[in-house]
Amino acid sequence: MCLGVPGKVVEINTTGQRAVIETMGVKRQVGTQLVEEVQPGDYLMVHAGYAIEKINTDLALEMIRLWEDILKNENI
Repeated sequence: MCLGVPGKVVEINTTGQRAVIETMGVKRQVGTQLVEEVQPGDYLMVHAGYAIEKINTDLALEMIRLWEDILKNENI
């Protein structure tokens, strides 16, 4: 099973091959080679350090809410 995490693009490097995303207060660099025309403000589904698709804002926010609920209810 693969788990993806949505993140909002906050910065794109000069080559356009990497972006900084933010999700749940954490910023992380991800590869963007698999997704076309990434812009700041876009939401990306990220798996294993790479953006695998663009997703719309409503879906991204719902998924983030679900992740937060899961993490809040887990005994980690």
